[in-house]
Amino acid sequence: MIRLPEHWQRRDAVSAALWPLSLLFGAVVAFRRALYRGGWLRSVRTPVPVIVVGNITVGGTGKTPLTIWLAQFLARHGFRPGIVTRGYGGSARHWPLEVTGETDAALAGDEPVLLARHAGCPVLVDPDRVRGAQALTDSGSCDVILSDDGLQHYRLARDVEIAVIDGARRFGNGWLLPAGPLREPPSRLASVDLRVVQGGAPRAGELAMRLVPTGLVRVCNRTTATLDSYRGKCVHAIAGIGHPARFFDTLRGLGIEVMEHPFPDHHRFAPGDLAFDDELPVIMTEKDAVKCQRFAEGDWWYLAVTAEPDAGLGERLLKLL
Repeated sequence: MIRLPEHWQRRDAVSAALWPLSLLFGAVVAFRRALYRGGWLRSVRTPVPVIVVGNITVGGTGKTPLTIWLAQFLARHGFRPGIVTRGYGGSARHWPLEVTGETDAALAGDEPVLLARHAGCPVLVDPDRVRGAQALTDSGSCDVILSDDGLQHYRLARDVEIAVIDGARRFGNGWLLPAGPLREPPSRLASVDLRVVQGGAPRAGELAMRLVPTGLVRVCNRTTATLDSYRGKCVHAIAGIGHPARFFDTLRGLGIEVMEHPFPDHHRFAPGDLAFDDELPVIMTEKDAVKCQRFAEGDWWYLAVTAEPDAGLGERLLKLL
């Protein structure tokens, strides 16, 4: 699947045909949550506060950049954060796995490597988030835990829930999987503590966040170039993320002529994926760059971005903590 299914954005014949399955999915989701809320299934609480950053839709919404920002913000305010994440696509044989900026993305997954490079705090990958969170607290290295994704991972008790919303796609056609993009119904957002909208105008009760390009970084050695370096030039644009069109539009907004090459989210790149019949430069996301670094050529770059959330987000988070 190169892009998210088109029927997730509208109610057409395909989504209507899948709607009965979405009712079944919704019943399972509601029953499972009721089991946790009623105490039939037990949530495990850690000795330190847990902040979950997640979403209710399938596909990228900006959770990882926001998690990085939160870790840096908490550190500036005297906390010692640690991050636990599932590490989608990781193939390590032993968990939990402590991740650094140089860890092989094939072992840990792409997003944990990004977190380790920029968050400035311990990052542990474990498909069992409870086990990973316990390992962080046992190490004594942190006094607050950020869970990257995991809004639906109710076994890990949480003190603060932050839901990230894609400002362009919002909730698609409003239906649950597989008829629509929703993991949980929109009503779930009434119970979260903070709602952050990335890339669109916030609605009532929501806080805005934008991803701001800061420069170009060479994939092979991380030397830097300015955003104007390829203005007016044609490049191959690579995006193996949940919403590739947003990345391509960002490059066009910087004055770069784009030849689009979308790939599936979390795609494991091989040299043949980027074997083009010309010598045009390549620009990709940093999430893709961590998987291409070992075979990167000299004129391959990634676009560095940083999250800029509403100023009120930090203030409200500190009050919740």
